[in-house]
Amino acid sequence: MKKLYITVFVCCLLLVGCSGDRFTAINPHQNFIASINILQPSITFFDQQGEELTTWSFERAYTGGTLIQKDRILLYGHQLSEAHLYELSTGKKVATIETGIGTTNAYYDKSEKKFFLTNSKSNKITSYDLQGNKLHDQKLHNYPMSMTASNGLLYVVNYKDTVLSVVSMEDLQVVDEWSIEKSSHGILILEDKGVAWIGGHGEGNRPNETIDVYNLESGEKTVEIALPLMPVGIAQNGKEVAVISHGENKLYVTNEDGDIQWQAKIGANPFSVVYFQEYIAVAGYDDGMVYFVKDGRVVKKMTTSEGPFQLIVRED
Repeated sequence: MKKLYITVFVCCLLLVGCSGDRFTAINPHQNFIASINILQPSITFFDQQGEELTTWSFERAYTGGTLIQKDRILLYGHQLSEAHLYELSTGKKVATIETGIGTTNAYYDKSEKKFFLTNSKSNKITSYDLQGNKLHDQKLHNYPMSMTASNGLLYVVNYKDTVLSVVSMEDLQVVDEWSIEKSSHGILILEDKGVAWIGGHGEGNRPNETIDVYNLESGEKTVEIALPLMPVGIAQNGKEVAVISHGENKLYVTNEDGDIQWQAKIGANPFSVVYFQEYIAVAGYDDGMVYFVKDGRVVKKMTTSEGPFQLIVRED
């Protein structure tokens, strides 16, 4: 009888351990916007009407993630030694990836069918296949973080340095380096214009008040767009660009030349901005809200767990 009790107890422990890595499934045909919350570690999923679909609450301190294909989401934490891959349609954790402490960002490229992780402790970027198997890594500069890609090249902002690294997505070899401002954060490539927009916090008592525009071929800065204060989140939809300036709690909408079309006060300490359906969505870190904005006004406010830091969108 004692052995039976022990067996039942062990089975219960195993079941509890497994249940912690399985969450409410999400219909694979469901469009959503997801808020990654870092003060109360969780992801809150909303539909296109702003109605909450579900919240996944974690014991692990995830600080960011990226959507991989349509049905998987990769989550990492700066103080975690592992990243985890979850399947949305089942809610199950399907892979664990040994990263070491210090992961700062994740980027998925659908054309290459790879994802990339940057790390502030090793100052490396690492590429992985869709199953989470390591492919290549490359040493960069101090604190690589913001990433985006174009034509087989990955553009990586080294946050605590004055260098942007341009690397080949195939083998992560460095093909170019640009001189940029220290504490740069947030990057968007405008393909039609052949330029990259780079935002940032600024350093010390000199907060950043501009988006800096760089020529993709030469790496030279061509213009500065005044969008104060601390423009750190950038998103594009067609010929329109949305920029969130978290130092002023402002959302700016510009054309591709950087001419401001309209601006609005929004959120409390916002960091993330994305386009979702007919809306611009903004996450307010301090007030725990996600805002849907249309035609320059807030049309919907949704409450999340504390500390919404990143927004992820899935659309058909």
